[in-house]
Amino acid sequence: MNNKQNDFTMGSLAGNILRLSGPMTLALLINLLYSVVDRMYIGHMAYEGRIALTGIGLAFPIIAIITAFQSLCSMGGAPLLSIARGEGDDKRAELIMGNSFAMLVGFGIILTVLGFIFKAPVLRLIGASDNTFGYANDYLTIYLIGTVFVMISLGMNPFINAQGFAKTGMFTVLIGAVTNIVLDPVFIFALNMGVKGAALATVIAQCISAVWVFRFLTGKKAILKLRPNNLRLRVRVVSRTLSLGLTGFTMAITNSAVSILYNSTLRNLGGDVYVGAMTVINSVREIVHMPLSGLMGGAQPVLGYNYGAKEYMRVREGIKIQTMISIVYTVMVSAIILAVPQLFIRIFNTDRELLAVGIPAIRAFFCAFFMMAFQIAGQNAFISLGKAKEAVFFSLFRKVIILIPLILFMPTITGMGTDGIFLAEPLSDIVGGIACFSTMMFTVYRRLKTLEEQKR
Repeated sequence: MNNKQNDFTMGSLAGNILRLSGPMTLALLINLLYSVVDRMYIGHMAYEGRIALTGIGLAFPIIAIITAFQSLCSMGGAPLLSIARGEGDDKRAELIMGNSFAMLVGFGIILTVLGFIFKAPVLRLIGASDNTFGYANDYLTIYLIGTVFVMISLGMNPFINAQGFAKTGMFTVLIGAVTNIVLDPVFIFALNMGVKGAALATVIAQCISAVWVFRFLTGKKAILKLRPNNLRLRVRVVSRTLSLGLTGFTMAITNSAVSILYNSTLRNLGGDVYVGAMTVINSVREIVHMPLSGLMGGAQPVLGYNYGAKEYMRVREGIKIQTMISIVYTVMVSAIILAVPQLFIRIFNTDRELLAVGIPAIRAFFCAFFMMAFQIAGQNAFISLGKAKEAVFFSLFRKVIILIPLILFMPTITGMGTDGIFLAEPLSDIVGGIACFSTMMFTVYRRLKTLEEQKR
């Protein structure tokens, strides 16, 4: 089964990374339309747009927790699959993929049940007011029905990309996104379903994407196939997958925790309009982060494959490439957001009060976004080479050790109120980025050079 199709030890490293990351980036941007289009339509609903937008914004930290569990399987399993492919062990690669699929389905069922039991008290806990609770609850109730489909479509698509089929992976999300875009206005406006219609459109779209992923991975075109005999969980495979996937899981969980903390703190200090502004900021952040995620997704199979094949100098070169592209991109994006923040806010809502609050808030939030290039590049190097402990630590370091205390204490210690809350993000970007990247350079990057010299 040692199939050398999509051999990443051959050809230009930059070419391999960009060949994969281009379609992946487009796929992620398309995938982002699931939630962004919902928010765009809902935010422009007559009379109730701003409150409805705030309501579904409160539901998204809970949705982020759900997607964290797909990251636990996909961000753990896909890099391990790439390393196994590089070592020529396709049998083990298929076992990793099969076990990841079984875990995704299992997590999906458990999360659906827990979601229905705890959604109401959790929404109240994270800051839903009497005005916003109904919208958040309506959206989340329908979304939970499609949890298993979400887990399969998002969680298994990285296993398609890891085999080098980036265009197929892009088509997975394209199918769902187009379906969502078409159904949203029909359900929201034509059938007058409001936020329930937005959630229903998302569930149907994810179901279609899940079917497409499953058919491809069980079909003839896949190099590595999803086979029934690989669905039985193996302790060693599960432990390694979850250990490495803990990075993506931790990142998603801490993102959710930070969103919850942002919403509850802003509601206490400023009211619903500030929660609405944070919903817009989170939406913009998702948009501008997607190309970085696409780049890292494209780099992971290349770095992992070359590491498994003991091509250590190519791994070093790949780390350089991903870092330089990340720096250029984040600098450009930072400049645009700081120059014209109102353009990004108006995508979601044109309410004057929201604009007055949102423009200074978005400038404060993104003023050091360029430092995320170092955080993400360092983090991705750890993940790609299977360095789970380091990856998890720096994920926790930036969000839990730095950002959460800043959100809690900046408003009162500095006397800046809500401005202090928004400035917590850039401070964590600076400290976290420097710490993560410098550690990666002094450990992993140097070690790769030593390994190459020993090989000679």
